[in-house]
Amino acid sequence: MDAVMSNNKNNVARVLFSVEGSIAQIHFEHPAARNAMTQAMYKSLQSICEQIQNIPAIRVAILRGVGEKSFVSGSDIAQFASYADGEDGIRYEAAIAAYLRPLQELSIPTIAVIEGFAVGGGLAIASSCDFRIATPEAKFGVPIAKTLGNCLSIGNLAWLNAQLGTAIVRRMLLLAELITAPELVNQGFILRTYPQAELSAAALELANHLISLAPVTQKVTKITLMRLLQSNLPNCDDLIRECYGSADFKTGVTAFLAGENPKWQGK
Repeated sequence: MDAVMSNNKNNVARVLFSVEGSIAQIHFEHPAARNAMTQAMYKSLQSICEQIQNIPAIRVAILRGVGEKSFVSGSDIAQFASYADGEDGIRYEAAIAAYLRPLQELSIPTIAVIEGFAVGGGLAIASSCDFRIATPEAKFGVPIAKTLGNCLSIGNLAWLNAQLGTAIVRRMLLLAELITAPELVNQGFILRTYPQAELSAAALELANHLISLAPVTQKVTKITLMRLLQSNLPNCDDLIRECYGSADFKTGVTAFLAGENPKWQGK
């Protein structure tokens, strides 16, 4: 996961949940850190998705960042400063997978509405949704090769690779590129782009179209695709342990907190 450092300008860090008719609205709000996800926010997202699964009246969920400047800009990094070895990385990536699993396993269609940045954890959340619409200016990526020097779990990487393709995933992870929405429309990851003023209406139009279609077909298709994606994933804990246990990761966290550029040594 990528990460973002928060500050004290605004201590609000929460996930908002509301229901309007058959549509669930999930909003990420952390204005001090461009809607970066804290651990508590991840837990809230997990709980909300579990709750939605038990409300038959809900037919579609829409996920969006508060403030029009960012969807989710990563994960808050306070916890990384105390990591002692690679086992902490194993536990972290396992926790993130557990937090996102209820979103991935929702039996109803999900829509990510993206303005600004969807990077790191934000890209993971967006890729866990069925459809993504965005402003043309929105940017997507996982620039951890430039920031922290950590890595993704096999499950997270599998989700990204299935929806973005290996070539774009390599650009995001090996080159630390942020890729704009129009390019990802051509690739198929983004359904459509809209001017910011039209984004809310477009999300509701898409949601209502999904509501008009056969819910059992949608459910069975989603679950089948998920099972295909998750089947036969290799165990890559050794690689996660190596990355999070590296001196480079400690260097990256320290440099990020200090607002400096890390000096990688490959150790």
